Amino acid sequence: MTDTSTPETGRFENKILSLPVRVYYEDTDFSGVVYHANYLKFFERGRTEYLRAMGMRHSELAAGDDPGAFVVARMELDFKRPARIDDALLIETRISKMRGPRVFFDQRALRGEELICAASVMVVAISMDGRPRRLSAEDAARWQAHIIDPDS
Repeated sequence: MTDTSTPETGRFENKILSLPVRVYYEDTDFSGVVYHANYLKFFERGRTEYLRAMGMRHSELAAGDDPGAFVVARMELDFKRPARIDDALLIETRISKMRGPRVFFDQRALRGEELICAASVMVVAISMDGRPRRLSAEDAARWQAHIIDPDS
């Protein structure tokens, strides 16, 4: 698999996108700990950069011959440790499975080797009228090639 890494998009290797994220003052609550909702932003950036590493862009999906998008339909977060201002985090993103228009991601926020937060995310491919739609055979094959074998 081609390494499509840049500083802005993180590192894509072995079907895992690793995106560095710095915790800024704006990401924290009054106590200096990352506000829980900001993990949603960190994980969104990870999924967006994963698409970029696959050669897909949200803007291109919305402007194509058969325009569409992906929406988050389900997300489960498991908070393990607090991240704090100035922490350097790594957001890891991987695809765990696909079913029809649904793509399932596993994501982790790490500080070094320490797990800070984990997320299980289901996104659904939709047409611009908001209805679920199957991916084209070409796109489905591209997504399928990125699924990590759970036994690996």
